[in-house]
Amino acid sequence: MTRSELIDRLAQRFPQLVVKDAEEAVKVMLGAMTDALIQGSRIEIRGFGSFSRNYRPPRVGRNPKSGETVLVPGKHVPHFKSGKELRERVDVAPAPAASRKKAA
Repeated sequence: MTRSELIDRLAQRFPQLVVKDAEEAVKVMLGAMTDALIQGSRIEIRGFGSFSRNYRPPRVGRNPKSGETVLVPGKHVPHFKSGKELRERVDVAPAPAASRKKAA
């Protein structure tokens, strides 16, 4: 699902919301989540999962084109861990047609 699909779905589900209002609501929510992660806070949405900030230490990598070693600096990255309820619901859901063809 893309951001615009989420906005459309919100506008359909809540007819009192104009698309512009749904767009602003999504923008504010994602902005608040981003700001919380920047500050190092953890975000927990019950039944869905949690977002946190992980540190990846510096490491030595390789340039795949030249094979040359490259120093990759340390960085902070967002990390998502799904909640129990989400994992259970996804596990029960039928696989999309494309996934079933690959498995067979």
